[in-house]
Amino acid sequence: MKIIRNSSIQAKVLFYLITFNIVILIILWFCEISIFDIYYEKNQIENMNNTMDKITSAEDLDSTLQEIAYSNDICIALTDTEDYLATYNIKMNGCALANNNLKVKELMINFINGNEAKKSYKFVNDDKKIEALLYGIKYDEDSFIFLYTNLEDIRQVTVIIKRQLMYISIIGIFVAIIMSIFLANKITEPIMRITKKAKKLGNGDYSVDFDTSGITELDELSNTLTQAKNELAKTDELRRDLMANVSHDLKTPLTMIKAYAEMIRDITYKDRAKMNENLEVIIDETDRLTLLVNDILELSRMQSNSLRLNIETFDLCFEVKNILKKYEIIKKTEQYKFKVSMPKEAIVKADKKKINQVIYNLINNAINYTGDDKCVYINIKKQKKSVLVEIKDTGKGIRKEELPYIWDKYYKDDKNHQRNVISTGLGLSIVKQILEQHHFEYGVISVVKKGSTFYFRIKI
Repeated sequence: MKIIRNSSIQAKVLFYLITFNIVILIILWFCEISIFDIYYEKNQIENMNNTMDKITSAEDLDSTLQEIAYSNDICIALTDTEDYLATYNIKMNGCALANNNLKVKELMINFINGNEAKKSYKFVNDDKKIEALLYGIKYDEDSFIFLYTNLEDIRQVTVIIKRQLMYISIIGIFVAIIMSIFLANKITEPIMRITKKAKKLGNGDYSVDFDTSGITELDELSNTLTQAKNELAKTDELRRDLMANVSHDLKTPLTMIKAYAEMIRDITYKDRAKMNENLEVIIDETDRLTLLVNDILELSRMQSNSLRLNIETFDLCFEVKNILKKYEIIKKTEQYKFKVSMPKEAIVKADKKKINQVIYNLINNAINYTGDDKCVYINIKKQKKSVLVEIKDTGKGIRKEELPYIWDKYYKDDKNHQRNVISTGLGLSIVKQILEQHHFEYGVISVVKKGSTFYFRIKI
């Protein structure tokens, strides 16, 4: 089991900065201490190689050797097979060519007797107790040039560098602590403000404002939380409206059922005609309750993904005709007019029951919000790759800023209804869920004071 230990931003920033500082210092220590000796020696060897190349290509050997000896602080000897012919800078401090150093003599003899044109030797100068380099060059058949240089003892320099690095390390860690505190405060202060306001938002306070801090990531978080706050506030308002609407729609039929049941019990039980009339009201109100509860349960099942589609092939025009027959009562009693335009048939493939439910809900919505002419337009158009279904009302339309919310399960605009029908704001949400399950295109085109057209396309 993995254990996650939480720590503050300040502690983490301090840890990371100190770790970074230590890594940099380790690299410096390694480069300055471990590699310094190697680098110094390679540099000296490279310089000597360049000097040897300069000597072998010199036109005036004497002048060249003199210039090289004094400008590079090395001592040089020009010899034959037995003795020195000329020396340069021989009095240089520690020059092993001047004091008959046995080790140097041995190396020189070894080179003279050999067949190599150039050769370098690294050895310890016993007189000075330091490392040195001796280079031999075969100038011609009887003359040889030897270059000697000390490899300076850099141990003292190394001690100084170590001491400086120690001071730098202490200063670096101190600066890292100061920087971590500064950076942590700079970052944590706006985070703490956001956290406090987010807690208020979680407790239902939608009046909080999330300020920007100038830090891109935190500003994005603030903007996201502001957007979430606005959506939550809107959702909460719509939820309260839903509760009020559902409570009202439940209360009204229950009140009617109780009132007419009491009337039958106390007054009309002897008058069969009146009793049947009252019973009919009770049955109608019970149907209203059933439809309301079914809508709520239907939406709940859809959102829990527990509903499966039963795809079949059917004639959409035939189904629309059957649906419209059930509205005959309101055509006669309330003078509603249905303007229908569709072909003889439109064969589609979908869940017939669910698509019928979509059409029912859209027609009911159009009836609720159509204009004074009480007209509802139903158009079915066969297109190249789909069948387009349009249901239009002539009502007050929907404002542009409200269009994103009309499919929300809490949305309900109950102003200027043409008739008192069941409307909990669930109808369009059910339409949305069914069409999205089918992956069908859907939408609404609305013009204020002229009406709205709801449409969807069934793929062929």
